[in-house]
Amino acid sequence: MKRVVLSVMGFFVMNSMAFAGHPLVTDDAGTAGKGRGQVEVGLSFFYDKDKTDELTTFKTEGGEAAVGVTIGLMETLDIVLGVPYVWYTLDENDVRLDRADGISDIAFDVKWRFFEKDGWALALKPGLSLPTGDEDRGLGAGRAAYRMFLIGSKEFGPAAFHANAGYIRNENNADERRDIWHASVAAEVEVIKDLKLMANIGTERNADPGSDNHPAFALGGISYDVSEKITIDAGVKYGLTSTETDWTYLTGLTIRF
Repeated sequence: MKRVVLSVMGFFVMNSMAFAGHPLVTDDAGTAGKGRGQVEVGLSFFYDKDKTDELTTFKTEGGEAAVGVTIGLMETLDIVLGVPYVWYTLDENDVRLDRADGISDIAFDVKWRFFEKDGWALALKPGLSLPTGDEDRGLGAGRAAYRMFLIGSKEFGPAAFHANAGYIRNENNADERRDIWHASVAAEVEVIKDLKLMANIGTERNADPGSDNHPAFALGGISYDVSEKITIDAGVKYGLTSTETDWTYLTGLTIRF
């Protein structure tokens, strides 16, 4: 049961720690620009089933509704505030063990694009998660955590590629690992005007100290620019390892100003 609970909390951490271009997990090196900004509303639903032995099966279901607000302080510097609302249920052999919903840990990030040339761009994104979620109900870590991500992007005409490498200091009261690494890559291509197809893969260190089976995922998505200021998107994330959430379905709306 302990591993299942850690997996559920890991889902919240993964989805709350940074707001990439929805529905991707991997962020891009772009910034909003001085005096510009955007509001990103994301909605996700997940399902995970874990058979621990011949007689015991755990099932978790839930989701997250998150709002991310990005403000451009300079042409190359953004601040990002993320507020997630999460919910989940945990069943053992179809018997309800737990359920909870509420605000999870609020995230604050700064993105600085420090290099840009010939379609290449590099950025640093340090961030902080505040312990606003109810730790006792599995909605937060109970302690402030911090992170640092290196982001790289390259544009090739209608296509773009992104890579993230990150370190997360996972401060918590649940005996989880405190040093977590993350690595992921993504690609997006405009197949017709205003319509993009996306692909994303990634992995990060398992927060469960008793496991070296690290969560890994693959994601496919689509986005459409309704106008210069509004984009809608959808995606599906699939767990490539048993410690990753089996399925996550995502949709989002981005409004730029």
